[in-house]
Amino acid sequence: MRIGLTGSIATGKSTVADMIRGAGYPVIDADVIAREVVEPGTPALEEIKSHFGDSVLYEDGSLNRVALGDIIFHSKQERETLNSIVHPAVRAEMKRQAEDHEEAGAEDVFMDIPLLFESGLEHMVYRTMVVYVQPEIQLRRLMKRDQLDMQRAVERMQAQWSIEEKRERADVVIDNGRSQEETRIQLMDWLNSKYRTRQL
Repeated sequence: MRIGLTGSIATGKSTVADMIRGAGYPVIDADVIAREVVEPGTPALEEIKSHFGDSVLYEDGSLNRVALGDIIFHSKQERETLNSIVHPAVRAEMKRQAEDHEEAGAEDVFMDIPLLFESGLEHMVYRTMVVYVQPEIQLRRLMKRDQLDMQRAVERMQAQWSIEEKRERADVVIDNGRSQEETRIQLMDWLNSKYRTRQL
């Protein structure tokens, strides 16, 4: 079974992903793959170069993310063009890695996708798991983690879908609002029993 793992900023998705790996399950990280598919020599980077020009590359041929970011930040059309190049490559590589794990005998594969719902990628998985904390806890953790004042932290939270909306859409919710041990117990309970009795 392929399970989509997601959350929001400062809800602890990476912590839960590490717990899942520690329990022996493969976790495919969309953010890591998004960097890999634009490395020198990849078709996606060639497409980016063809559209945006050499100005978005360093001298060694690698992607200059700052220069590219300046372009797409000011143009919705260019941002959509970049997404149309990168997103299919990321999805294809995630699918390939999932198939490799399954062929190697993995019964369950987790796909760590930060923008799972925003990007409409639920079709890639059989179950969706959201790492949840109450918004006030999320705000407090974000301010502490990134050394932000309240206004900036709220702005970052509001730039994403709310964690409450993601919670409503999820098949499985892991409440990460208390101790890590309590989070681990919830996760292991689900891994060991709950979904295995559900009809696919």
